[in-house]
Amino acid sequence: MTSATRQPGTPSAAVRPRLIATDLDGTLLRDDKSVSSRTVVALAAAEEAGIEVFFVTGRPARWMNVVSDHVHGHGLAICGNGAAVVDLHGGPGAHRFVKVRELPRENALDAVQLLRKAAPGTVFAVEQTYGFHQEPDYPKLHMEIPDNLLPAEQLLAPDGPDADQPVLKILAYHPDLDPDAFLTVARIAVGDHANVTRSSPSALLELSGPDVSKASTLALCCAERGISHEEVVAFGDMPNDVEMLTWAGQSYAMGNAHPDVIAAASGRTVANNEDGVAIVIEQLLADRL
Repeated sequence: MTSATRQPGTPSAAVRPRLIATDLDGTLLRDDKSVSSRTVVALAAAEEAGIEVFFVTGRPARWMNVVSDHVHGHGLAICGNGAAVVDLHGGPGAHRFVKVRELPRENALDAVQLLRKAAPGTVFAVEQTYGFHQEPDYPKLHMEIPDNLLPAEQLLAPDGPDADQPVLKILAYHPDLDPDAFLTVARIAVGDHANVTRSSPSALLELSGPDVSKASTLALCCAERGISHEEVVAFGDMPNDVEMLTWAGQSYAMGNAHPDVIAAASGRTVANNEDGVAIVIEQLLADRL
């Protein structure tokens, strides 16, 4: 099985890339959530050259309309920090889940209870394949109307709302804690019940299945295609990208990246608003000539 843990090294020009894995928010997308014309051209050129492009994001599938026109032939994206592989060919609202790596409800309940004790004041939301539910005190962070307003324990109960749907991740928000401090507290408290990370500038954490991350799901997708980690080029900017950047043969932290991302990546590019991903892709393609 392909491992999803590897220490970063120096990018090797001797290994020709076969797959580009890029985060979206703060990485491929500009701050206004647009894909620049230069980036559109670079993505198309990579696909034309035979290099697959995978969007690997914390976003749920229903938020993928920003890039649905740029998925090219395979149509696949990794969503929810690795919790789902989604075929976006159907367009917004008509996507198909190809692979789901759920957070077991018992693990989710344990994590909620542990985090309530370790960080009083934490409020929760539950992301499922086709549903989004939250506690009454969870702030309006996601610009959408939740399907249900209930305590997390009721949302995650065996007979709770949409109990037939897999839980993809739990969102945990704290109104007062520093984001990195909250992440440290949560990882210690939750332990191996769930994988805890963050991608927001606020104290908003994302809890997935114990072995679920962008890196582990990307590794599965690459193994299915006979692609090794040395043949992958990855881009990211936040802590939820660290494992993926560490695993990939070449990896780039954005100019606007979190310090942990800069430490994990084997290279660095300019910020998302300066088309940092496109610049690297252009160089990779030039090196192939």
